[in-house]
Amino acid sequence: MEVQANLVMNHARVEDHTDSFQELFTTYYPFVVRQIMRIVKDQQTAEDIAQDVFLSFYHTDRTVIEHIPAWLSKSALYAAYNFLRSEKRRYARQERSASEQEHVSPSSEEMWLAKESQSIVRDVLEELDERERTLLVMKYSGFPYAELAKATGTQISSVGTLLARAKSKFRTIYGRMRGEEE
Repeated sequence: MEVQANLVMNHARVEDHTDSFQELFTTYYPFVVRQIMRIVKDQQTAEDIAQDVFLSFYHTDRTVIEHIPAWLSKSALYAAYNFLRSEKRRYARQERSASEQEHVSPSSEEMWLAKESQSIVRDVLEELDERERTLLVMKYSGFPYAELAKATGTQISSVGTLLARAKSKFRTIYGRMRGEEE
């Protein structure tokens, strides 16, 4: 019985809380939108930000707010400035990304060097025996040691040693093909 009375009282408080929020929203929404419009200059954006301000206002304990219009005004200004800062960061990120994309496209010389390097790697892999080639290709394709051991028919504890030997042999042959001294 006592529990039901508490639930009824809490429900009444929530309804009262909600009703007062609706009145406050209806009263102050145009004021908040105008405050934001002074900074943002776009009606739709100002209304979106005002919704965020009122959402924050709804979740705030209104009993600790001394002056609701001042709180709403301050929150609206902070939200508008936060919006401008986030837009500024977004534009900077986009410009940075665009400038990086300009540098990403390689020149014809870089493309030729990359193709030549790929060709040398293929030639080196052909000179390795089947197990070494399989180990290196699978390792650099992201397979775990267990898969490497299974594919080559070796113990998982031997994979590291075999892989190190294959890498060493690869480096030696690669250096020789590029004309580098050992």
